Amino acid sequence: MREQITLECTDCKNRNYTTSKNKKKHQERIETKKYCKFCKVHTSHKETK
Repeated sequence: MREQITLECTDCKNRNYTTSKNKKKHQERIETKKYCKFCKVHTSHKETK
């Protein structure tokens, strides 16, 4: 079952993106490089609660 998760910028701590993932198959937290419109650069974004 897929659940909605929120991605947070590691630099400015703003929550910029939402996505979904299958929590039964992937229990670990997601970390991806995304564009942050507040920092105006590509930064790493981590999954929040």
